[in-house]
This record gives sequence, structure tokens and C-alpha cells, in this order.
Amino acid sequence: MTRALSRRRLLSAGLVVGGASLVAGDSVVRATPALLRAEPRPAPSPSATPPPPPPTAPPMAPLTQPVFTLAEYRKVVPGPDFPPNAVALTIDDGPHPMWTPKVLNLLERYHVPAMFCLIGNQVLGHEPLARNVVSAGHQIANHTWSHPAGIAGLSPEKVQQEIDRAQEKIYDTTGQVPTVFRSPGGAVSPAVFAAAAQARMTPVNWDADPRDWTKPGTGAIAQRLMAARPGDILLCHDGGGDRSQTCAALSTVIPALLARGLQFVAL
Repeated sequence: MTRALSRRRLLSAGLVVGGASLVAGDSVVRATPALLRAEPRPAPSPSATPPPPPPTAPPMAPLTQPVFTLAEYRKVVPGPDFPPNAVALTIDDGPHPMWTPKVLNLLERYHVPAMFCLIGNQVLGHEPLARNVVSAGHQIANHTWSHPAGIAGLSPEKVQQEIDRAQEKIYDTTGQVPTVFRSPGGAVSPAVFAAAAQARMTPVNWDADPRDWTKPGTGAIAQRLMAARPGDILLCHDGGGDRSQTCAALSTVIPALLARGLQFVAL
């Protein structure tokens, strides 16, 4: 129990490890073809020494609203300006054994970086997939432990547990400490903002939502994503159900947006 509590405190004040950067000094990271073709890291053996905990740091000041666009993100997290033609692709609710590999293969084909918002209890049992996301050069974000749709109505203690438990599992699995928090459904409350700040994460929502989780049809998803403009944060899903429509839509949308001159960037 002492080890778990100690690890949770460290993760609540965590810095990105493994070559990434602090939230306060984050920069635009582009996944290169070499990164995207990296071999998945093997699962650690039960006797393997766990990675060292990240250094400690004081909590961030809580925000009062989430980030919706790249411009808003850069106002909150200092760093170089995003390119004027930049968009960011975020993928929620995984990892999923069927759909996450399909999305990863598609991103590798076009050398596009993305941010995967991982659910803690989905990482549980799918640890190699979570490591594949990281080894392919993509970002990971904390999407809570169990994806509670009513997170905005939970007590501060419950919200903190959802975030901390996911943070601990993601770190133990991948060696990376997320610096972005994606709330289920984008729902927020003072408790959500406080818990995210305690874990040194920036709450990031989106401004381009094709509502692919409702399975409206490949054409509808593609049409909504094709309306993307520079500075948008796009939302899609690789978990939570049948995502065949999402994968089919992305297979046409990604090359079409690239052909329009848009550039995919990481946060």
C-alpha cells in the first residue's frame, strides 16, 4: 500500500519521461517515418525491474475551461508556434485489440502523428498495444480509469481516483507520464480541473467532432472531418465499440487533408 501511495503522489506531480518534455515547456512533436516504423517494445517479464518513478514537481494551477483549439493550447502551454496549417488528431477510448492496430497502420502509412487518449482499464489486459502506441512515436493522454460518463458529478475524491489510477497504470505500462487529460465526453467541473492540475495535466477537448461513436456512416464521418480548418483539434475513436466506420473514414480523410496542405502535429 505504501508503494502504491508513494507512486501515486509522484505521478500526481509527474513530468514526462523517456525523452518527452514538461507540460510547461512542451513543443510541437512530429512523428517521423522512422519513429512510426519503430518495432513494438516487448512486454516486460514478471521479474523485470520497473522503470524509475518520474521526478516530483509542484501541481499546476487549475484551469477554468478546457482547451479546444491549437491556439488555445499554445496560450496555456508555452512553446513554439504551431504551423499556420496545423491540425491535431486525437483518438479516444482505446487501446482496443482490433481497432487500435488498424489506426496505427493507417497513421504509419501516411506518417501522421496522433494523440491516443487511453482508458486505464482498457490498458489493463492490452499492455502490448499501449506500448505499441508509444513505440510508434505517438502521444498518449489520460482518459480516466473507467470512462465515467458522469464524471462532472462525481466527488473530488472519486475524480482524483479515476485520474490517478489511470495515470499510474499508463506509466507502469509505457514508461510515459501523460501531460494531457481528456475528460469523458469533454465533461468538466471544478473537481475535474483540480484533479487534472494535481496530476500536472492540461485538460484538452476538441473543436471538430464527427460523432463517429454514434456510427452515423462512413460518409457522414468523412464529411465532418473534411470540414477541418487550420488550428482544429479533431476527435475520433478506436475503442468503445465497432470502429470500422471510423477507420474507413480516416483512410480517405487523412490523405485528403494532407493534399489540401494541412499538416498533422502532436500537442
